[in-house]
Amino acid sequence: MPTVSVGRDRLLAAIGRTYTQEEFEALCFEFGIELDDVTTEKAIIRKEKHLEDDSEVDEDDEVIYKIEVAANRYDLLCLEGLARALRVFTGTEASPVFQVSSIPRGSMLQMHVKPETSKIRPYIVCAVLRGVTFDEARYNSFIDLQDKLHQNICRKRTLVAIGTHDLDTLQGPFSYEALPPNEINFVPLKQEKSFRADKLMEFYKSDMKLKKFLHIIENSPVYPVIYDSNRTVLSLPPIINGAHSAITLATRNVFIECTATDLTKANIVLNTMVTMFSEYCETKFEVEPVEVIHHDGRKTVYPDLSCYKMDVLLSDILGPIGISQDEKQVVCLLNKMQLQAESHSLKGEARISVSVPPTRSDILHARDLSEDVAIAYGFNNVPKSKPKCMTIGGRQPLNRFSDKIRAEVL
Repeated sequence: MPTVSVGRDRLLAAIGRTYTQEEFEALCFEFGIELDDVTTEKAIIRKEKHLEDDSEVDEDDEVIYKIEVAANRYDLLCLEGLARALRVFTGTEASPVFQVSSIPRGSMLQMHVKPETSKIRPYIVCAVLRGVTFDEARYNSFIDLQDKLHQNICRKRTLVAIGTHDLDTLQGPFSYEALPPNEINFVPLKQEKSFRADKLMEFYKSDMKLKKFLHIIENSPVYPVIYDSNRTVLSLPPIINGAHSAITLATRNVFIECTATDLTKANIVLNTMVTMFSEYCETKFEVEPVEVIHHDGRKTVYPDLSCYKMDVLLSDILGPIGISQDEKQVVCLLNKMQLQAESHSLKGEARISVSVPPTRSDILHARDLSEDVAIAYGFNNVPKSKPKCMTIGGRQPLNRFSDKIRAEVL
């Protein structure tokens, strides 16, 4: 289960209410997550650097909450998503509505995909966050979310790799290519000199963080690379971004690209990034699209922030839980979990129509709706009952016979 570390004071400020540690722990339990540990910034640094005394650490004594979340809840992997979910759960605010900017196709930024990319990393999806306002805490959360996604759904960058860039330092249209490593030269992030791609792989074999990703492409005859119209390298996915387009606190327009071997997961990752941080855009919760032009002539616009619909029998939602609620009550419970729902009837049967937002990629089946209703209702409020059938455990006849044979042989 992933653990998210967030500053207590900033988290409570984002939720909009003060909680004691006991109250917050109870709130986490009600929501289906767990307050796993309470520590300080100093203690974390001391542990990472194997120091013996807090006086050796320059960091302050900020209290850090370590919160364990479900592995399929990618929207809870950062403070922004956690605070938003808890605000909706407690009724402080309604679920946000995410929108893609209305831009004519001819005016959109474009990403041209070359056919050679199919040999190594065939998919790319992109989006733009306009008018973003970063401070140090928001910037750190932005970077931390990328790391969390890389470790979880991205499977250590093998399935998806995220690149984020200062759009104002670049010139579109962009191109996604796959070239022999000796033809790729650029200055990588946090470096000052240019490297040829094959030499860069050798350089990073001593890097504790990046060396574990080198195997993904180092034995390939071509490496994936993203250029702008001036042939400036944005990134060498899934290894490193270019220094030229590095994000800073002064960045206002962010270009996000996700290269992948799994298109479904690439879309989930892109949607998670933009829905979490579009709240800091000039137009809140609005994302600018990018047109991806495939090598076969197809054109696709990303991101897709549309909600998808589920229409489920009320009995299919409540049956597995074992509670009795009417349609209005179930709609309210689903709304608490950021799922917009309406009730209706068809052929005399009560049904619930659910609009699943782009943040909830974990909702796939009626059982997922049952789980959310049970969380919102409160597991402690579900009445206890005895199982309808009782069984007594025992060895299978075949196992008993096998044991007797073993005893005779021995």
